Amino acid sequence: MATQFLIAGLGNPGPEYVLTRHNAGFWFIDRFVQEFGAQFSSKSKHSAELAQLKISGNTWFIVKPMAYMNKSGVPIRSVAQYYNIDTSHILVAHDELDFSPGVIRFKAGGGHGGHNGLRDIIQQLGSNDFKRLRIGIGRSGNMIDYVLKSPSRLERDLIDQSIEDCHSLIPDLMGDESQKAVQKLHGS
Repeated sequence: MATQFLIAGLGNPGPEYVLTRHNAGFWFIDRFVQEFGAQFSSKSKHSAELAQLKISGNTWFIVKPMAYMNKSGVPIRSVAQYYNIDTSHILVAHDELDFSPGVIRFKAGGGHGGHNGLRDIIQQLGSNDFKRLRIGIGRSGNMIDYVLKSPSRLERDLIDQSIEDCHSLIPDLMGDESQKAVQKLHGS
């Protein structure tokens, strides 16, 4: 039986944020959609850009919330409710200060860890049962200034390579082969 999944990438809309570390989730989702040959279309009723694709017979809704990071939950909830997607079939890709650039980690459930985007998603969904793809951006100095600045060329290359290496694992991370995919992603 086919399953529906939702993958959301977190970031801030607008050209002034495109290259900032806080948009690592958007970088991931843009590359994922490109790799699978889909295209985003604007869906004002969801306050999001939305793409749809089929992988192994399953339907995947790819979401870029067009709300600021701390309001990401509203568009994600809207799409999940509209398409009747269970929270356990939602994957959120986001920037992670606790990992160095070039490191991506998968996590099922858990708290928000101080991430305002995750905090809002948990509040809006009424659940923390969704999965997370934590894209390392490192940390330095004032956190707010740091996430709203562009990474160095080397840092961006490391982030981009980790994103590239991760894409093929997404269907397995969300499916029956999740343990093998996590081991491969985490290098163990």
